[in-house]
Amino acid sequence: MAQLDLGVIGNGTIASLIDRHGRHQWFCYPRFDGDPLFNALVNSDAPDAGFFDLAVADGEVVAQSYRRNTAILETEIATVNGARCRVIDFAPRFTRFGRVFCPAMIIRRIEPLSGRCCVKIRLRPTFGYGAAKPERSVGSHHISYRHGEAAIRVTTDMPVSYLADEGEFLLDRPINLIIGQDESFPESPNALVAEFLTETETYWRDWVRGLAVPFDWQDVAIRAAITLKLCTYEDTGAIVAALTTSIPEAPHSGRNWDYRFCWLRDSYFTVTALNRLGAPRTMENYVRFILNAVLALGLTPDMPLYPIGPGGNLTEREAPALAGFKGMGPVRMGNAAAVQRQHDGFGSVILTAAQMFYDARLPNPGDIDLYRQLRPIGEMALQAALQPDAGLWEYRERTAIHTHSAAMCWAALHRLGLIAGRVGEAADREMWLGEAEDLRTTILARATAATDGWIAGAFESEIADAAVLLLPELGLIKYDDPRFLRTLGVVEERLMHNGFIIRYDEPDDFGRPETAFLVCSLWYIDALVAVGRKEEAEGMFRRILERRNHLGLLSEDVDARDGALWGNFPQTFSMVGMVLSAMRLSRSWEEGLWRAS
Repeated sequence: MAQLDLGVIGNGTIASLIDRHGRHQWFCYPRFDGDPLFNALVNSDAPDAGFFDLAVADGEVVAQSYRRNTAILETEIATVNGARCRVIDFAPRFTRFGRVFCPAMIIRRIEPLSGRCCVKIRLRPTFGYGAAKPERSVGSHHISYRHGEAAIRVTTDMPVSYLADEGEFLLDRPINLIIGQDESFPESPNALVAEFLTETETYWRDWVRGLAVPFDWQDVAIRAAITLKLCTYEDTGAIVAALTTSIPEAPHSGRNWDYRFCWLRDSYFTVTALNRLGAPRTMENYVRFILNAVLALGLTPDMPLYPIGPGGNLTEREAPALAGFKGMGPVRMGNAAAVQRQHDGFGSVILTAAQMFYDARLPNPGDIDLYRQLRPIGEMALQAALQPDAGLWEYRERTAIHTHSAAMCWAALHRLGLIAGRVGEAADREMWLGEAEDLRTTILARATAATDGWIAGAFESEIADAAVLLLPELGLIKYDDPRFLRTLGVVEERLMHNGFIIRYDEPDDFGRPETAFLVCSLWYIDALVAVGRKEEAEGMFRRILERRNHLGLLSEDVDARDGALWGNFPQTFSMVGMVLSAMRLSRSWEEGLWRAS
């Protein structure tokens, strides 16, 4: 059973995944899509390299948790003799000199709690996706690791010789290790870490304080929101689909993909969740990313994913030095979906930007100039809506006119019509809404299956596809429409496997799906709530929450047979789904407080 018992620390520039034993297993540098200097997560054949950990003689982890409402992870270790120590891992993030300070840096602080633990610190980065061991140079208070032009430095106030030679020593005072750029610090590590830790804790708690969380399942929504924030690249506003590459969707399936890029679809869902939680800044930054990285470069939003910043390489290739998660290679860099055409991207962009025109909190709300920048996307959506594409699930060897893709094109036209009216373009409003209504009629006519009148995943087909559960949320059809109610029944009959919803039941390029895509179950929950089956929805939601790891995080997929998590981690789709379902299922604050009293 593969259980992704990992915590995430990060700051919007970098992130590191830490396992239950306090070992850093995955750390890309200098940004999310960079070289994984710690790569043990996907290199099980090389147990002696690609990690950063703490070995405590006769010790074991007795507790691991986040500090309340933060991205600061604490791991407590106890020895058989009663000595205890605490490991604090975080990445600095706070406001400094009027802007967000989030350097490419991770920090580990190790504090004695009682007695004196005998400890050994092991820092073993590799470069070139595991292919190269770095040259090492030892200074008076640091060690630098270099390979070609790439370099990192660990600065510390522990004896450097013990770090360099991995020697054991007694922990009689707090020690600090700062990993980042190969440059020196004028401050003492202890003073610097104390300041950064305090400021980072304050930042996260202030950020969480501003969230409009549901009354019920507040802890679920808060942890998911923080995790979504950790998947946002501060420098450009891009949002990655996940922080890892090549954790397979199912054992030995070959479905190993690199998710460290910005998908328009996933980003739209992430922005939606954070907007509903009252955190619209992510939307503002992401819309800026779209305008800079997509439209300004003359690219079109039917390309589903983009690098998170200049210099990113989307070309799919393999890293032969890395054996894979539990030996289940290959480990891939880049993603061939970049050469596909997926027409849902048009709607994703328009839907993401739409709130900009209505949210009075924003200092720079959407205006006629932004509308004019978005208008060509509507024109492209109109042309593409009834054309075949690879679809939401990114089929590699076939295309079809997918219902979800066409519906997202409809959403682009419909929302542009509303936006045009908002900015005073009355003629455009009537034109877009008229085109949208014609398209809606065509979609419902061609996507409705000939047998029993349910909505299929592709035009003129009998394909059951969980993505059609989103159609009422988009506004294309009402939840109480008989066609949708029949569709819900087909989803239950054909896509429900051991209590979870799979994406589709047709074989794809790799055969039939073996695991359930977690967000599909969450979409199903939302549909149950909307059609008045809230008790069933809540039961299923609780089952999904039971699948979270010990820190409240989810990956992409779950094995419905044994509950094991699979797929890249943490998955923004899954975390978004938890937020939205929690909000739909929750009592209102008025109701909750009244009942609580």
